[in-house]
Amino acid sequence: MDIWTVLLDVLVLLLTAIVLGSLFERLKQSAILGYLIAGALLGPNAFHLAKNPEEVAAIAELGVALLLFTIGLEFSWSRLRSIGRMALGGGSLQVLLTGGLTLWVCTIFGLELRPALAIGAMVALSSTACVLRLLINRAEIDSIYGRNTLGILLLQDVAVVPLAIVVTVLGGSGSAAQIGWEVGRAVGVAALFVGALYLLLNFLVPRLFRAKEAARNPELPILLAIVTAVGAAWGSHKLGLSPVLGAFVAGILLAECPFATQIRADVASLRTLFVTLFFSSIGMFSNPAWALEHWPMVAAVVGAIVIGKTLVTSVVACLFRSSLSHAVATGLCLAQVGEFSFVLAGIAQQGKLIDGDLFELIITATIVTLFLTPYLVALAPRLSRAVVRTTGRYPRELHPSSGSSAGHGTQMSGHIVIVGFGPAGQGAASALIGDDAAPVVVVELNSGSAAKALATGFQTYIGDATRAEVLEKLNLRSASIVVVTTPDPTTVRQIIERVHSFSPETPIVARARYHIYRSSLTLAGAHTVVDEEEEVGLRIASEVQRIFQQRLSQAERSDDAK
Repeated sequence: MDIWTVLLDVLVLLLTAIVLGSLFERLKQSAILGYLIAGALLGPNAFHLAKNPEEVAAIAELGVALLLFTIGLEFSWSRLRSIGRMALGGGSLQVLLTGGLTLWVCTIFGLELRPALAIGAMVALSSTACVLRLLINRAEIDSIYGRNTLGILLLQDVAVVPLAIVVTVLGGSGSAAQIGWEVGRAVGVAALFVGALYLLLNFLVPRLFRAKEAARNPELPILLAIVTAVGAAWGSHKLGLSPVLGAFVAGILLAECPFATQIRADVASLRTLFVTLFFSSIGMFSNPAWALEHWPMVAAVVGAIVIGKTLVTSVVACLFRSSLSHAVATGLCLAQVGEFSFVLAGIAQQGKLIDGDLFELIITATIVTLFLTPYLVALAPRLSRAVVRTTGRYPRELHPSSGSSAGHGTQMSGHIVIVGFGPAGQGAASALIGDDAAPVVVVELNSGSAAKALATGFQTYIGDATRAEVLEKLNLRSASIVVVTTPDPTTVRQIIERVHSFSPETPIVARARYHIYRSSLTLAGAHTVVDEEEEVGLRIASEVQRIFQQRLSQAERSDDAK
């Protein structure tokens, strides 16, 4: 192998990826799609400008290990323990149901069990990189369906490692019993390997590598990170396991060390380099001509994936007490096949589980679903509301008092309505507790937050305040004030418009998470908008002034003492 020829391939690939990645960003798409198309154009099935695709792909495997290592750095043991119910239960159920449904469909079409299981694992995953970036850009990450989506994506990221182990084992030969034995052996070896890494990184490394030395020599943490990530990936590979397992576990273990923040920052640029190479190398194995020739089959598979994943995820979200509207929105956000599916596809191809037309179909369908993701995320809130209007399925409202009637809300007068009982709502409500305080009515969709409101003694409705059916029970015309504390700007605006249409004279105090939405909330009907960014700036200025005056007074006293 001529190293300089391979280096030239890498440089050309990166340059093309930069150009196409920037172009796709301008088109409001993910840069990952640009990387994939860069590889497709330079690969052997198009212009064939990259002469050593196998060598480039081998180098790019380091990018996968480094990517999983950095994800592990974000998942400390404490964070994994505190992962929410939607993430742990809903995410696990979504992966199992989606994988199982895909397996069933594949076997119906005559596919053997092993490749069907591998494809089920690939389809179960969604795109963390694309979806989270879109939700953040649209300021919808704090919406209920945004939080649901985030929780399920976190679990999917964790599930990549066991799924990679399963796909690796499926690539072996033998009967069903032998496969079961191999899975058990792999789990046992993985447990021993994780134990060895734990002892190494928690007892031996801290003795050799102390925080003082790291502070004096900032190169040491990055060297430790690279050696740990690559070494753990190599050890996992030598034991017959997936290299991503070792890298991921090493990242989790290093996440607890005192210089984990510095390691995250230092590794980010290397991760970007190798991940770009990885997606570009996957693109080199795609075949644009094949996709055009078989477009009806690609369209059918893409349609089945989008519809199937939307339905499965919506059902799972409903099981975990999300309203139908938010459940459908969550399903649409997660309706694509994710970037980690390329990792599983590469493992499956190496294990001879999939190849030829089947591999082309999976890669092409995944790329198309990623193309559709921005449109699905944008469509999610609107289509979910349309589904609710069509089906007539609205959230139920529950009154806290066991003996109260459904019409009890019409007897309320002079009360304060607080929409949302998260930290902001709880802070507002705490100031309204007292003998002379007006009665408080809380509207909250999350059952856990509603339970906190009930425990505090507030009259509480569990329901979606964007729905007229919920607001009708609050007797808004007799209310003293309505306080909207939910973080999602779109939801806040919808609630304000609804409340204002019911009772134009009732004052509305609304929370604006971002300054850019302040004017739109005022136009929607809010009498007062509390701008979080402005309030934070004022609070910071106050603290800076206080500390400055303290330091100035200390300096004056020191001068007087002299």
